[in-house]
Amino acid sequence: MSEELTIGFRFYPTEDELIAFYLRNQLEGRSDDSMYRVIPVLDVFEVEPSHLPNVAGERCRGDAEQWFFFAPRQEREARGGRPSRTTGSGYWKATGSPGPVISKDNRMIGLKKTMVFYTGKAPTGRKTKWKMNEYKAVDETVSVSTIPKLRHEFSLCRVYITSGSSRAFDRRPVGNFETERMLTSDVGVAETSFRVGSSPETSMSGGEHVDLSVNTEMVDGLTEPIWEWEQLNWS
Repeated sequence: MSEELTIGFRFYPTEDELIAFYLRNQLEGRSDDSMYRVIPVLDVFEVEPSHLPNVAGERCRGDAEQWFFFAPRQEREARGGRPSRTTGSGYWKATGSPGPVISKDNRMIGLKKTMVFYTGKAPTGRKTKWKMNEYKAVDETVSVSTIPKLRHEFSLCRVYITSGSSRAFDRRPVGNFETERMLTSDVGVAETSFRVGSSPETSMSGGEHVDLSVNTEMVDGLTEPIWEWEQLNWS
């Protein structure tokens, strides 16, 4: 029997919590039914975005702003290929540069990629209001003295609809915002490196530098960046 939720209750995680707790537990096989009631396992790239709110975790199904899913690694990706991001009506396209997620104790714990859904065929599709943040965790079994590697068995996806007003997960409590502002610096993007800064969709990001090399590859008719770790400079 499902528990009754208090009026006004909603799932309000930070990016630190999404990766360090939820995604980490899923990767280590420690998830249980109570967690799946919030974040179910689903290949979100096979489902039309408009259908995702109806298959979200039962505790998030009534949320009108955001929905969360554990996305398993696709078979083609496990065989060394690139994941498919096309549905019957369109495709997900990466936008901007992937950025590191920094924990509140200033550790790099994962990587975030933002995507937008387009209807039609690439590359002439029509942009929609559906967006997604896909998070992958750093492999903590590898020594910190080596180049960081990502865990690919599962990613955690946050799906939402853009609007003209601030979304709930963009609005941080005042105390947290002041702390974040002191820890962050302005965004600076260079050809092969960028500085993590404060943004509405970045939680507790420190002033770390991550140098990345970029190659491109055609994926489902799109030219997409392939990001390879070159160097990690801790400030």
